[in-house]
Amino acid sequence: MIVSTTPTIQNRTISAYKGIVCGEVIIGAHIGKDILASFTNIVGGRSDAYEKTIRETRDGALDEMMRDAERLGANAIVGVKFDYQVIGQSGSMMMVAVSGTAVILD
Repeated sequence: MIVSTTPTIQNRTISAYKGIVCGEVIIGAHIGKDILASFTNIVGGRSDAYEKTIRETRDGALDEMMRDAERLGANAIVGVKFDYQVIGQSGSMMMVAVSGTAVILD
């Protein structure tokens, strides 16, 4: 499955638009990650624990969107857009939503 943020795929023709497809994943952060992130915030640097969580969440949302496109008979998704939101009481959860247009490429 070709997945692109662009509205077209170079050297390919879109023969059919199958519809909008989406994937959403919400994941809660746990206290261990919060403690590690707090320490990183104090001393500076990157938070590997949170970065890993964001990657896993993003990949899960992409997988869900691609399954949605496959159910529609698409072989590509164009115009993909990612949205990241912190939700829940005290921002304890992260949501990654991804959407695009499922298409058939010739």
